[in-house]
Amino acid sequence: MARIFQLLPFPVLLVVAGAGAARLPFVPAAHLTPGLVLLLVPALVFEGALTADLGQLRVHALSIGLLASAGVVMTVLSIGAVTHYALHLAWGDGLLLGAILAPTDPIAVVSLVRRLGAPAGVAAILEGESLFNDGTGVALFTAVLATLASGSPSVARAAAGFVVQFGGGLAAGLAVGGAGSWLVRRLRPAPLLIVVTLALAYLAYAGSQRLGVSGIVAVVATGLVVGRIEHRIDGLWRRFAGVLNAVLFIGIGLALPAGPLAAMAGAAAVAFLVVVVVRAAPVYLLLQPADAPWRWRHLIWGGGLRGALGIALALSVAGLPGVSALVTPLAYGVIVLTIAVQGALLRPLAAGLRLTSRT
Repeated sequence: MARIFQLLPFPVLLVVAGAGAARLPFVPAAHLTPGLVLLLVPALVFEGALTADLGQLRVHALSIGLLASAGVVMTVLSIGAVTHYALHLAWGDGLLLGAILAPTDPIAVVSLVRRLGAPAGVAAILEGESLFNDGTGVALFTAVLATLASGSPSVARAAAGFVVQFGGGLAAGLAVGGAGSWLVRRLRPAPLLIVVTLALAYLAYAGSQRLGVSGIVAVVATGLVVGRIEHRIDGLWRRFAGVLNAVLFIGIGLALPAGPLAAMAGAAAVAFLVVVVVRAAPVYLLLQPADAPWRWRHLIWGGGLRGALGIALALSVAGLPGVSALVTPLAYGVIVLTIAVQGALLRPLAAGLRLTSRT
């Protein structure tokens, strides 16, 4: 039993622990809200941008950029089309589900890949992909949702909305990051740096949302700009983000909607398989052999876990007019399956591909 636990990534254990605790009679019912999840997401996204290995990101910039741009669009369109025909979702609902599931979560994958001693480039591509597709995915989600809310879904309006969301968020983030860097250079105590950089993350997010552009894109841009000049608090930020992720993964397990998911187990399993298969298209078609050898691509394909951001987006559309009631439980089920199934298989996959120095 101990050996099995050692094989599982830590977030998988947290979700299982949360789900098990929720079944105990003395544990009160837990309910995740999109507001609660989104309260933590900006800090997690900012930490990823702040502590990213900029050298590795530059080396693999082409692969990361393709996965986070064309790859996100391919993912959304593919999930939308397949779920439309296989699960009979309306086109708008299928595309919305695709936008919810497009952002990947690197927490479980990157930490495990690094512990196994896999090539640094694999971790860099997975982390960079997640960092940037958080922004592009949310911008696309917002654009698709806006067309659904209008009552007349339109690809052209969704595309225009995406450009506004992404471009506006990028500009806002660069502005906040530039001003924040000037301030951070003049600060010394680490605790004060934590407070100030945390405030910058939420200023970028809240300010951009107030302007009607993507707050997540703004947080990524702010973190990258500040991260170029500040490395004194990387360790503190990683520990802080680790605590936040633990809270989120336990919360995902505690609030697992067992009843609705059991009723939709078959559809959720089909949607999960769709997501896994669809990920192969951007990974194998967009990545170049010189930047990502075939063995790397197999692990990158298997490392497409979804996480907290997808949960927040899924919960945010529950009960909205014009959105199918199937979207939220389907998305929740797929995200939990990616964490549990793909997360459990990642270590054997890395070992089988001989991409680890600790097989």
